[in-house]
Amino acid sequence: MPEIIELPERPYIGVRGTITMTTFGLVADRIGEIIGRLAARGVFPAGAPFLRYDSIDMPGDRLVVQAGVPVATPVEGEDDLFAATLPAGRYATVSHHGHPDQLMGVTENLLRWAQEQGLKWDMSERDGAEHWGCRLELFQTNPMEEPDPDNWDTDLQFRLL
Repeated sequence: MPEIIELPERPYIGVRGTITMTTFGLVADRIGEIIGRLAARGVFPAGAPFLRYDSIDMPGDRLVVQAGVPVATPVEGEDDLFAATLPAGRYATVSHHGHPDQLMGVTENLLRWAQEQGLKWDMSERDGAEHWGCRLELFQTNPMEEPDPDNWDTDLQFRLL
């Protein structure tokens, strides 16, 4: 069941890319690299790695997505890694246990629940795309420890106005 939570600002290191639904790996598969590059600098994750959806144009099959790793304190970006901060605020959240392929349905349920509750997203629509202030998928399961995607845990966190 979805709930509303208050979250503080959270610093992270990330990469951004413009992708399609079939080229998701170009961004998502870089999470391990980001963690490795941080570890080489003596910096370790301060929470679950995530995908952050900046804009979504489903009819045009065009998404601008970030892969990010939270850090305890801000660190400098390097090369194509940038430093940023997830905004503080109220978020609608829900947890999912199971294959990531099921996240589209979980997302649809969260969006419907928020509409039924009269909640408004930190999102604007322009040029046929949704532009999100902060829409996250947080990967709570390390695939190196649990290789079966049917046993993975993922949290959705969508910022509210």
